[in-house]
Amino acid sequence: MATEARIRELDARHHQLDARIEEFLKSPSSDTLQIADLKKQKLKLKEEIERLRRQ
Repeated sequence: MATEARIRELDARHHQLDARIEEFLKSPSSDTLQIADLKKQKLKLKEEIERLRRQ
């Protein structure tokens, strides 16, 4: 049960990052380094979610 809760928490953070990335991409003065950092964070979350699901 704790694993499922952790997956839900990570999934929510993953969706939040996705929304933030979309906001940055809509802005004409978006910082590409910041966007890249957010995408890396999002990928790490996705990998962690997948690892937990495989267990």
